[in-house]
Amino acid sequence: MRTVGVEEELLLVDPDSGDPKALAAPVLARADRDDPGQDVFEKELFGQMLEFATHPQSDMADLGDEIVRCRKEAARHAEQIGCTVAALASSPLPVSPSLTMNDRYQWLAERYGVATREQLVCGCHVHVSVESDEEGVAVLDRLRPWLPVLTAISANSPFWQGHDSSYASYRSRVWSRWPSAGPTELFGSPERYHRRVADMVATGVILDEAMVYFDARLSARYPTVEVRVSDVCLHADTALLVATLARGLVETAARDWRAGRPAPDHSVSLLKLASWQAAREGIDGELLDPSTMRPRPAARVLRSLLDLVGDALDGSGDAHRAEQGVEELLRHGNGARVQRRLVERGGTLRDVVTECVRQTQG
Repeated sequence: MRTVGVEEELLLVDPDSGDPKALAAPVLARADRDDPGQDVFEKELFGQMLEFATHPQSDMADLGDEIVRCRKEAARHAEQIGCTVAALASSPLPVSPSLTMNDRYQWLAERYGVATREQLVCGCHVHVSVESDEEGVAVLDRLRPWLPVLTAISANSPFWQGHDSSYASYRSRVWSRWPSAGPTELFGSPERYHRRVADMVATGVILDEAMVYFDARLSARYPTVEVRVSDVCLHADTALLVATLARGLVETAARDWRAGRPAPDHSVSLLKLASWQAAREGIDGELLDPSTMRPRPAARVLRSLLDLVGDALDGSGDAHRAEQGVEELLRHGNGARVQRRLVERGGTLRDVVTECVRQTQG
């Protein structure tokens, strides 16, 4: 059974005003004091962000429990410092990001200027284990057209600097400003993958291998494929659904590779359009169908994804969980839909933050 781990970035906010608060350093110090040696939480680019990482799990119920537990622990540590956490992929309220001061982040700020200063966005990365770099690259080649669907499912950033962005996942559009971010061409072999990474670093445009921000990549730290396209999800159940589907996609891709089935040969230009469409519409409009690259209602694309990974989900015992998760998502909505409905019903953006703080832990 492939293991799965999740990394989530949370927004630190004032519990009364909803304004983002640059309190990551004291929150991390408090976490280290209360739970020494746990190493669950980490600093991020800005002081208004807090990251946690789960352990690798083979049972998705255990993974879901750990996501919920980490969110609650993050809230507990934050509340002791006078703030709280919200699973928001962008701040609905205006904010001036406070850069975390270390050599790496300072280099990013100097190198990329305003593109760095606008990166106060919170994502969710899913690590799925693979047996080798050869299997991993084969998986990367076959995941490509389906990654925008995971963006649509997770979409949770409709507001930006006090305004409606017109996107469901504006975070993904902000993230795409990094020079190494986005979809990739087919690699075909580990050698070509690693050569491409080395060539990118050698240009000097990016700092190092860790800045190769492909939509999905081989992890430099773990024997995993790292899927990097998702917003942090408002609800832990949605994060678990993304992780479940990501594992299903990885297993399905690996089986296709072993069976000698070729990877879909969509161009990067089409994949970028699919990513844009997913960011714009989320689950409430049309997506580009990964098979045809033509518009199709999002609900039908999600059900096609379930069909694609059905055998893998059956094998891991996750089929019912995933099917139920997709139906619940379509019925009740993702974070983008929840946020916009609050405003449509007369709520302010501060009300949005308050409600999302509550739902983050719920």
